[in-house]
Amino acid sequence: MAQSRDVVRVEMDEDKLNKHIERAQMVITNDKKEVPPFWIKKYKNEAAKNWDLFYKRNTTKFFKDRHWTDREFKELADQSEQRKCLEVGCGVGNFVFPTLADNPSLYIYACDFSKRAVDMVKANENYDEARCKAFVCDLTVDKLTDTIPAESIDLVTALFVFSAIPPEKMSQAIMNIYSILKPGGKIMFRDYGIYDEAQIKFSMASDKKLDTNLYVRQDGTMSYFFSKEDLRSKFETVGFNILECDYVYRETTNRRLEINVDRIFAQGKFQKPLELK
Repeated sequence: MAQSRDVVRVEMDEDKLNKHIERAQMVITNDKKEVPPFWIKKYKNEAAKNWDLFYKRNTTKFFKDRHWTDREFKELADQSEQRKCLEVGCGVGNFVFPTLADNPSLYIYACDFSKRAVDMVKANENYDEARCKAFVCDLTVDKLTDTIPAESIDLVTALFVFSAIPPEKMSQAIMNIYSILKPGGKIMFRDYGIYDEAQIKFSMASDKKLDTNLYVRQDGTMSYFFSKEDLRSKFETVGFNILECDYVYRETTNRRLEINVDRIFAQGKFQKPLELK
């Protein structure tokens, strides 16, 4: 994976963006070779297993700490009152521990469907159950209310986690989150956007496509790419109000190849209604 630096979002020049999208559409349209049905089913059924193997290989060394989240989601920096947050897809704690250090008013529940990742969170020297609680949970199967009281969470972060969930199971995961959010509670969402450079790379390989906008990596983990219309629809269908839903553009640097890469992420902020219908 390319080593990249976390920089502030950039304003993409319209002409440059149009050329990027035109190139992406051409590559994606020409990618007609899909993975056989047997393997598609296998990758989807073994998602948790493949992520567990990922963390076995990479331990805590793969992802960088996420110090940008309170810049993008101001609610995470608010210290005016005690709040409870849930991070779904917590990995090895790259969001949890920096956020706890920056905001003493937050208590964070953290879940992942990889037991190995959760064990690494618990083994971290900064893990303190007075401030956080990590647990194993497959959002598409396990009820969050088995661990978290219903309607008790103020904020949920979903950062590059829904892309690992098969599209047909996303509504189950969203409804699961809905059940533990307080009325007025919010989901802070960021994930891969359609026409991102990573999607172009997948399509150029011609043997990674599982379905529309869904691909498989060499290690068996999956990646889905969201359009903002798709993202809006998924959360509106479950009952969320859309506060924000748009694309974020970033320029990252591949130090090995010494090139700049244009990244496109889908970012949203979704709120559970204060008055339920």
